[in-house]
Amino acid sequence: MRTGTMNLPLHGGKAPYWLFSRMEKLSREIIMLIVSEYGAVEMLERLSDPLWFQAFGCVLGFDWHSSGVTTTVCGAIKESVKGLEKDLGFFVTGGKGGTSRKTPLEIENAANLMGKDFTNLVYNSKIVAKVDSNALQDGYQLYHHCFMFTKDGSMWSVIQQGMNEDNRMARRYHWLSKDIASFVCEPHKAICCDKKGIVLNLVSSESEEARETVAGLSCEKPEHILKDLKKIRHWQEDSHTLPVRHNIKLNDIDLKRLEKIFISTYERKPENFENLLAMKGVGPKTIRALALISELVYGIKYSIKDPARFSFAHGGKDGIPYPVDKENYNRSIDILHNAVRDSKIGRETKIKAIKKLSVFYG
Repeated sequence: MRTGTMNLPLHGGKAPYWLFSRMEKLSREIIMLIVSEYGAVEMLERLSDPLWFQAFGCVLGFDWHSSGVTTTVCGAIKESVKGLEKDLGFFVTGGKGGTSRKTPLEIENAANLMGKDFTNLVYNSKIVAKVDSNALQDGYQLYHHCFMFTKDGSMWSVIQQGMNEDNRMARRYHWLSKDIASFVCEPHKAICCDKKGIVLNLVSSESEEARETVAGLSCEKPEHILKDLKKIRHWQEDSHTLPVRHNIKLNDIDLKRLEKIFISTYERKPENFENLLAMKGVGPKTIRALALISELVYGIKYSIKDPARFSFAHGGKDGIPYPVDKENYNRSIDILHNAVRDSKIGRETKIKAIKKLSVFYG
């Protein structure tokens, strides 16, 4: 299920090496402590919480509110667990831009290392990305996808992010496989943001009939679908405009390209909306076109609510609430490292020692 989202100002640049190297070391010590105390499953659950993740980024000294916290913290986590996956009990795959497209290969590499079949995880990674880019069209184009999973493949978590160049904002989406019932019906436990926008939401419970209609339409003869789309385009050209709230136009949709996709869906006849969503070549424009027909031709409405509302604040790299103190940062790494690694100290004593740190650094 989707466990929440976070909206962040879209910032460029990257973390300086002096900071990223420390983020990698400190995140490793924190992860080792959490895993030793609570296990790998708990680690994935915490990373799936958007507020916990944001606080984690603040502890690591990154910006409290910029889009870069997502890519940089995920990058630090991935580097920090590299080579320790078997011991820690979980893998981290994917990343930003081109690295995100290597996720399936990295999952397969993990499967070979563990001697397991992770084909289902490859599918899960892809369908989650399609849900947040195609089934929930909220104006944010995905550019970061981080897929984490336990070494036995029983649980997985996703942190992915999209950008909206018009409002200069980024939106981070968190997922957790625990108790997941459906990829296409209310997969979001919570979505937090400071604005509401215009959204095509085909994963809302209100859109159940629309999902069935869209899946059914994909099995219709392509000429019938194109005929309906041409009707809608004709209505728009004659100034019979649709309600502004739908925010859907056909002037940017290539009907010839859609025809090829509709031929493919007609030949394969997906059984349901999730099967349609998972098909190669079916993107946001295909889903949008079918949703248009669903409502305007057949009267089957879909949800257009933007499940977003958020407020959050903390500080770090840019001097808010204060510049990163390298000396204190190094000291924190050393204290955590010694507390976790010192085999002479009993486990219970270790944890008590860590808890006392809050007195000095709270």
